[in-house]
Amino acid sequence: MAEKRDYYEVLGVSKSASDDEIKKAYRKLAIKYHPDRNPGDKEAEAKFKEINEAHEVLSDKQKRARYDQFGHAGVGGAGGFGGGASNPFGGGFNYNGQTFNFDFGNGGMFDDILGSLFGFGGARRPRRGADYQASVTVTFEEAVFGTTKTVDNNGKSMKIKIPAGIDDGMSIRLKGKGGPAPEGGTEPGDLYIRVRVKPHKSLMREGAIILSEQRIDMVDAALGCEVEVETVDGPVVMKVPAGTQSGTPFKLSGHGVPFREDGDRGPHIVTILVETPKNLSKKQKELLEEFRKAKKHGLFSR
Repeated sequence: MAEKRDYYEVLGVSKSASDDEIKKAYRKLAIKYHPDRNPGDKEAEAKFKEINEAHEVLSDKQKRARYDQFGHAGVGGAGGFGGGASNPFGGGFNYNGQTFNFDFGNGGMFDDILGSLFGFGGARRPRRGADYQASVTVTFEEAVFGTTKTVDNNGKSMKIKIPAGIDDGMSIRLKGKGGPAPEGGTEPGDLYIRVRVKPHKSLMREGAIILSEQRIDMVDAALGCEVEVETVDGPVVMKVPAGTQSGTPFKLSGHGVPFREDGDRGPHIVTILVETPKNLSKKQKELLEEFRKAKKHGLFSR
């Protein structure tokens, strides 16, 4: 897989470019490489996709900050199930809101699906049984690490393997587990299992990246501290250096979502939020006033 180009290079702007400069550069390139102006041009289509990907990141303040600090690894560039070519289980397509991503059976996945949905395929196939649909709900952690679930297949119960890294809304295809072959036919239908992932109380997901926020008070931010961060692997102690500003992201490598068959995982990115105290005691107010006076007299460097 070719290495991703720098997003600033893709849009032809500097790393100090303003939001307006990024927007203007994007519009100019999007018009130039839009598929409607370049019908059948695969190179232009690829560039248009690359331009949109770069704009999606650089036009979002939080994503841009993570990209500036961590590169593509900070914005899902490591791949994951939403990462296109990095997906170890192959591609997929969307039809009527249903995403087809996995094939745990034998034979040609796309011949089967296209033939059954649209009435054509690479070769004439025997009449098939009906395709069945089922759904299963997993926790955030089960989606990250994989699990085994029992589903109801039209009144006969069966166990299925949920692969590590699956995302909400994806479907698993089990070949031949649908309706029986009709009279004169020789092939049963398939079973499509739609996966729903329960949201986590404090963690979010962006491709192979897990995101969370960690609140600290302004004294800890000024002096530095250690905080215990909740991850899918359990609590992790993270060092926050002195002078950390609110909104600063920190990366915990290897605590994200698996994105390759060898078990490699994306990062967990923690954004620090500095809280300002609302109810101060008399002593605390006096100390802060002393600090302010000292700052005015230049006793503290910026």
